[in-house]
Amino acid sequence: MKTIRWGIIGCGDVTEIKSGPGFAKADRSTLVAVMRRNAALAEDYARRHGVPRWHADAQAIIGADDIDAVYIATRPDTHHDYTLRCAAAGKAVYVEKPMAATHAQCVAMIDACRRHGVPLFVAYYRRSLPYLLKVKELLDDGAIGRVCAVTSRYGDRLPAAELARGEVPWRVDAAYCPGGIFYETICHLFDILDFFFGPIGDAAGFPANRAGAYVPPDTVTASFATASGVRGAGVWCFATDRPADVTEIIGTDGSIAFHPFSFEPIRLTRGDASTDFPIVNPPHVQQPFIQSIVDELTGLGTCPSHGESAARTARVIETMLKDFV
Repeated sequence: MKTIRWGIIGCGDVTEIKSGPGFAKADRSTLVAVMRRNAALAEDYARRHGVPRWHADAQAIIGADDIDAVYIATRPDTHHDYTLRCAAAGKAVYVEKPMAATHAQCVAMIDACRRHGVPLFVAYYRRSLPYLLKVKELLDDGAIGRVCAVTSRYGDRLPAAELARGEVPWRVDAAYCPGGIFYETICHLFDILDFFFGPIGDAAGFPANRAGAYVPPDTVTASFATASGVRGAGVWCFATDRPADVTEIIGTDGSIAFHPFSFEPIRLTRGDASTDFPIVNPPHVQQPFIQSIVDELTGLGTCPSHGESAARTARVIETMLKDFV
């Protein structure tokens, strides 16, 4: 059975626990080399994770004969360029979310991968997590009848310590992520809603910066509708005094409340009765998703997130932010 040989471009924080170990632990998968522009940090990562090679130049990964697939784990402003280069080199591409800086770049990435005959996967790994699969199972089993609407609320504190030191985290730095945390993080929620209910068609957003701590929006309200008829609305604020995270799916026979970021127990409510489902995700949350990619590349399964679905999410987020960004 073929083993998929991986290279990583950008072995930063997300690869320490969430994703990196999954490439070695997945069946029929091995991590051959990692790259980071800071050579010392690349070498340190390779040593600590038992990776055979490290590089400070992405081309060493892209052009390597012993690498079949590349995981691009850099900031979103670089995803487009690296994807085009990997596609031209004939490498399967697995790119972090958000897929790119703009929807137009997403479309160009899809076109490039299609033109060069390579698959394009995007790290909306929640589609493979036991927690979200439980929600989908409840929906598919008709636990709440016909779904009518979705409401979402998310809150988080400002990165006060970094800002006090004069540091602007890249997720709220307009040079790298003009859509801010809504673009970089809340995209997970809209991808999951796409996974549950199909593509989101109509969408409208009202972004603002209320706290004035950085340039991108820190508060967004929005409404949307899926092609299947589900209506939704939400409030997402990244300048609150306490965390908040709840999404409720409302149906004709009940509701499901889940927490796509904190993963607190799922609650199914029907009438006066409620049932909680405490679901534990794996320690390396991307590993099940990485396994689905390997399965598709080896002809044994299908990955649930490709460039096309991720580009839909990028379009929705871009539409909601169009009056700000």
